[in-house]
Amino acid sequence: MILVTGGTGFLGAHLLYRLVSEGAEVKALKRPDSSIELTKKIFSRYSDRSVELLKNIKWVDGDLHDIFSLLDAFEGVDQLYHTAAMVSLDSGDGRELLNTNVQGTANVVNAAVEKNVGRLCYVSSIGAFGYEADHEVIDEETPWDPSKNKSLYSKSKYEAEREVWRGMAEGLNAVIVNPGVILGPGNWDHGSPKIFTTIYKGLKFYPRGTNGFVDVNDVVTAMLKLMDSDLSGSRFIVTSENISYQQLFEWIAESMHVPVPKYKAGKLLGAIGWRLAKIMSLFNRNQPSITPSAIKSSNRYYQYSNKKLIHATDMKMIPVKESVEMTARQFLKDRNQK
Repeated sequence: MILVTGGTGFLGAHLLYRLVSEGAEVKALKRPDSSIELTKKIFSRYSDRSVELLKNIKWVDGDLHDIFSLLDAFEGVDQLYHTAAMVSLDSGDGRELLNTNVQGTANVVNAAVEKNVGRLCYVSSIGAFGYEADHEVIDEETPWDPSKNKSLYSKSKYEAEREVWRGMAEGLNAVIVNPGVILGPGNWDHGSPKIFTTIYKGLKFYPRGTNGFVDVNDVVTAMLKLMDSDLSGSRFIVTSENISYQQLFEWIAESMHVPVPKYKAGKLLGAIGWRLAKIMSLFNRNQPSITPSAIKSSNRYYQYSNKKLIHATDMKMIPVKESVEMTARQFLKDRNQK
């Protein structure tokens, strides 16, 4: 039996689709008040049999903060994929980030150890790695940087990883994946898919930095391959290419046939932008799309090595441009169906 946490989210829904498509016996943990509409939408994008496939998921009500619900859910589980997490670069979400990502993961690890779960795959982030200087290539051995330059989200994922390592020390068989910025069709108003909406609506600026990007289906493939291997007690960077935001934004705009962002957003424009976004969030009650942490991160030159993953799995990664084009086609298709 396989169990997935976070199955109502972007990555978790894609993972569920692959698992049930391949005939796996799957349970998915969700909060009692969580909607599965995004999961339904993602299934429908990939298959005409989406309604039938969805019936193969056994939804289990539970909560990362309710250890008893986790103990019940993990009964008889052979493989556990922990994808549930809070993603935010808003400094005001610090307490919730730590509560969900760190304490929630600690509870998952404790329940997995208690119930003798066969194997765990924890989805961390490239944000959980250190960063020392511009253009330095980051790999799995790059030490954590405890400076104030790291976002609260990155710190929460680093601390969550420590809980998984603790579980390994207690006998838990586990692997950790550290995806880059994940591209693919999801909720066009939330997370990384939102950048397609923003550029479609006429974004004029681009950050000057670079980052590691990866298609959502490659992340799922990496997770499945690693879980089916004999590898344990290790973590893997999951990226396809290191691309500048300028190049990424150009590809997105061209794929959607809209004007390409022309102007580089330096520190001054970024400072103005996040303040305006914060003010607007007070009126529309949405989380600001631009934050100081996001500005700082997107203007740095991050470079990540995926050599360890490629060596372990022999994967052929989807090029970023191809991922962008596939995602843009789905964005336009969804928009035309409204």
